[in-house]
Amino acid sequence: MLETKWLRQFATVAREGSITRAAEQLHLAQPAVTMTIKKLERELGIGLFDRRQGRLRLTPEGERLYQHAERILAALTLAEQDMAALHDLSAGEVCIGIPSMLGSFYFPPLLMAFKHRYPSLSIRVEDAGTQDVLGRLCQGKLGLGIVLTASLPAGLTGLPLLREEMVAVVPAEHPARHQPYMAIEDFLRQELALFRHGFFHREYIEEVARQAGITPVIGFESNLIPLLKAVVRQGFAITTFLRMAVRDDPSLFAVSFKEPYFLDLCLAWPDDRRLSRAEQAFIDFIREQHRG
Repeated sequence: MLETKWLRQFATVAREGSITRAAEQLHLAQPAVTMTIKKLERELGIGLFDRRQGRLRLTPEGERLYQHAERILAALTLAEQDMAALHDLSAGEVCIGIPSMLGSFYFPPLLMAFKHRYPSLSIRVEDAGTQDVLGRLCQGKLGLGIVLTASLPAGLTGLPLLREEMVAVVPAEHPARHQPYMAIEDFLRQELALFRHGFFHREYIEEVARQAGITPVIGFESNLIPLLKAVVRQGFAITTFLRMAVRDDPSLFAVSFKEPYFLDLCLAWPDDRRLSRAEQAFIDFIREQHRG
């Protein structure tokens, strides 16, 4: 019979690629973690890891177990959160997946206002692109998340949140700064600084590039907004953000695309799990803020 602690140790080793680092993270002795992995392999009758170039890598069988372990551990975490806030709102946690741009420019005042109303609740923000958040919601690894309304599949409920324009972002000396709009083809022919895969901005740019038959030149790739801004500010590349990301930045300029593109975003959660009182309080709070 598989024990939860075995799965937790196995999943940590899989993520870290090292028993030593996993033991440090789990605050366990290295031999204890080694013994757990051996017990798991003996119990299942399969090898879970290969050692290549000093790093432990999952075997195909180990990869399948890791997928199961992630789902099981995520479900346990959600169950613990549910139980912690079952009777009142003096304890519990709200865990929400938020894309970095919204987490930096839209959500801080909302989260602080929610924390002010419910000071005993913990708030944990998982930073990920909308595509990654959607996947984690569908897999049951996340209770709440911000996703594109247009991408909302069956099995998720969405509360409309905001509509925001996706714009080209250029530095002060760029000729497009004074233009009323920029054609997407002109944008694609310049050196770009973009988010990594998993963020809708990246998927959108690659899709329109495919449709236009243009191979974009991606000079910089990062999920760090300050880094992307610095790259554009210094004139090394241009990028695309939600308009809110440059609204208060005097050194960067937002230019609409010739065919304006707006993103509709919503707060989403899985239909097949009961919301904890903490999660329900957060949803009610967001709904109240938008009514106001």
